Amino acid sequence: MRVGVRGSQMSADVGGGHTFEREVFDELARFAGESPHRFVALGGLRPSPDVTENPANLEYRELPGMGKRLVRRLSGSSLEAELSHEGIDLVWNLGPSHPATDIPFLTVVWDLQHRLQPFFPEVSAGGEWERRERQYRVNLRRAAGVIVGTGAGRNEVTSFYGVPPSRIHVLPHPTPRFALAAPPEAPGILDRFGLPERFVLYPAQFWPHKNHVNLLLALRILRDQGVDLALVLVGSDKGIAPLVRHVAAELGLEPRVHFPGFVTTGELVALYRRAVCLAYVSLFGPENLPPLEAFALGCPVVAANVSGSEEQLGDDALRVDATDPDRLAEAIRNSIEDTGLRQGLIARGRLRASQRTGREFVRGVFGILDGLASSIRCWRPETDR
Repeated sequence: MRVGVRGSQMSADVGGGHTFEREVFDELARFAGESPHRFVALGGLRPSPDVTENPANLEYRELPGMGKRLVRRLSGSSLEAELSHEGIDLVWNLGPSHPATDIPFLTVVWDLQHRLQPFFPEVSAGGEWERRERQYRVNLRRAAGVIVGTGAGRNEVTSFYGVPPSRIHVLPHPTPRFALAAPPEAPGILDRFGLPERFVLYPAQFWPHKNHVNLLLALRILRDQGVDLALVLVGSDKGIAPLVRHVAAELGLEPRVHFPGFVTTGELVALYRRAVCLAYVSLFGPENLPPLEAFALGCPVVAANVSGSEEQLGDDALRVDATDPDRLAEAIRNSIEDTGLRQGLIARGRLRASQRTGREFVRGVFGILDGLASSIRCWRPETDR
């Protein structure tokens, strides 16, 4: 088959969505030659500069109708015409925000939190709930295949939108390569931050669901118990950073809480390596990339016990009710002070991260494409040539 590949062209400060799409496409650029299908990267999609492979079955097309405006539309006749002109048999959407097409397509679901927790403003306010619902109601029902990261995600797609399980494929999110193959730390890379020796790390955009306030309450509990820790909150402001700063000041934690903003990949790697633990307390699931990044870099993980976290993290992280500051504080303290527990978390985390690679994810997609080819050739027999 001739497979068109679409990305959302998100900027790096968007967070996990950008990282996921970039990781998957880079691995396609490295390993497309393992597949019998031909791939066409659409709309300016390109691999990262460090990807030097150039497989013969991957080509690039700048299509006029593939701009960001069109990506946000529900449908577009110009896009259909361009895909047909390119001889595309199937479209592989790297992210969930692309419009449905008459040409068969694969789509991915990162979360359905607008259904599970619609009271959070980021998935409801300003028409966001309706936008997501329109998108998923059409795309998931029409998709030739839906890719999710966990069985929990598959069950949500079936429950909310009636998609048969046979059309839903579970492919665990990959550990980003920058964490798996991180180079040695550059000297002085964190000097500008002025950080203390012992700090907890939380890399997350400042959205309400990221649960910063309960983490601050846990930090105060630890302070009152005599556990002297700082907290580093990395990420771009999505509206609540002033609130988080205000709460930190009210709790008397201001000197202990650091806000570096958006950091480079090299700085993030150094922060993981030096942190006493990652506290990933986001209340949204079913999968998140930072715990995998921390695993790969030898940083113990305390994580919110959200739906899907058991499948993604297992017992390789300390999973807790992250809306309970006492439980959260206890887990952070145990991850630091219980030497045997800490060493076990680090060792098992590294192993889990190494088993969830972008190459294995892309191979899983290749298998989905192989299965769909036998149906698509019923009306496009040239797919076998």
